Amino acid sequence: MRDFLLYYGVFAVYYVIAINSLYFIIMLFSFKSIMGILKSSIYSRFQTLSGSEHVPPISILVPAYNEELTIIENVRSLLSLNYPRYEVLVVNDGSKDATLQVMINEFSMVYSEHMPVQPLLHTSKIRGIYHNPAFPNLYLIDKENGGKADSLNAGINLSHYPLIASIDADSLLEKDALIRIAKVYMENPDETVAIGGDIRIANGCKIEDGVVKDIRLPDKFLPMMQSVEYLKAFLGGRIGWSAINGLIIVSGAFGVFRKDYIIKVGGYREGYPGEDMNIIIKLHKYMLENKLPYRVAFCPDAVCWTQAPDTLKILGSQRRRWGRGNLKNMIEYGRYMAFRPKYKLFGMLTLPFNILFETLNPYFRITGLLALIGYTMLDMTSGYVLLIYGLLNVLYGMLLGIGSLLLEEIAFRRYPRFRDIVKMLFYTILMFFGYRQIGVIWRFLGHIEYLRNNNSWGTMTRTSWQTKGSENISSLEARS
Repeated sequence: MRDFLLYYGVFAVYYVIAINSLYFIIMLFSFKSIMGILKSSIYSRFQTLSGSEHVPPISILVPAYNEELTIIENVRSLLSLNYPRYEVLVVNDGSKDATLQVMINEFSMVYSEHMPVQPLLHTSKIRGIYHNPAFPNLYLIDKENGGKADSLNAGINLSHYPLIASIDADSLLEKDALIRIAKVYMENPDETVAIGGDIRIANGCKIEDGVVKDIRLPDKFLPMMQSVEYLKAFLGGRIGWSAINGLIIVSGAFGVFRKDYIIKVGGYREGYPGEDMNIIIKLHKYMLENKLPYRVAFCPDAVCWTQAPDTLKILGSQRRRWGRGNLKNMIEYGRYMAFRPKYKLFGMLTLPFNILFETLNPYFRITGLLALIGYTMLDMTSGYVLLIYGLLNVLYGMLLGIGSLLLEEIAFRRYPRFRDIVKMLFYTILMFFGYRQIGVIWRFLGHIEYLRNNNSWGTMTRTSWQTKGSENISSLEARS
């Protein structure tokens, strides 16, 4: 028993060192890329593209299930984008609330029989399509409930343009977000198959007519934790992975894709709580197996603001769903794509990294903690050794968090007030004392739910954008 604990403890130490070192290397790629991104943002003429006829038209797909409190502000935000030619397709996925009716009432939409449906992808039954000529680029699709992936596929079938953008109904795009992401696409349109945008937490911000008027950090504990967490994941992680074309996910909250390749890979997969990861893995697989040059890019200055869960119950539901989706994707794709030279960097680095340091992370973390407890109970080490090990782990994580804050300050500065930086730094340190640990438990519970064949979306509380700070005006989402 003592020998087993000793060897496993050594393994756990090297595992933590390895994962933090790899995260650090990815962050270095982010720092290497950020200056080029910054120069491109400052000196490019992306503003002039907003009136150019050469900018590719985009179909924006908005899956909506029980979104009566947020959908109007979301659509207003999309209709006011600085982009020359686009359409917005809101897909009502059999909502049980008044989502359909509030859209019809707000935009005076009427039933239409003149919009053809292209049966490119299988979807649940379309019950009706609504339109108002006063809003020529806005369509409302009403369909039977089939889940988020099914809604996206329905939007693809009804879309008119070669690029599609997916955005959550509880999210708001900055006015120039679409033109910034289109600029990245236009740099290499033949090879770019997907581009992800940066996701920021809108809790605490002042929203007027679908526009973020005043950027503020959240007042509540959990949304604030997620703010620094998202900063680290998107700026510290996805910039770096994008630089080496190893990005494994484009957030479902905001991403742009080539429609022809989405159709070639069979569209979004139904029954997948991690449909945003699944579609990117399928794109990597298709392009590599057909030996086609490609890239999956990330545009950190194309910002989408989203609502974050503000209770442990809702946040736990979200994180368990993420855990289920990650495990399902790794079981179905990782087992035959990982460590195979045929899949190049994606198979030799991205998937192994995800399997070892994301999917299996809860098991190593939990058992490593149990081994340390065993050390103490069997008097195999002193408390000082455990304390030093714990502090090194926290300091390593803090270094990564601080690196993300530096990236934010160097390139974007969305939070100009000094006290905001101090607050983010404080929460970057605080997240290592309980928040990260409970996150590990949620992922583990998500794996248990997967083994129980639970593919439900879970619950999500929506708060009206028009009622700042009001937690009472909310709705619950529970996708099938």
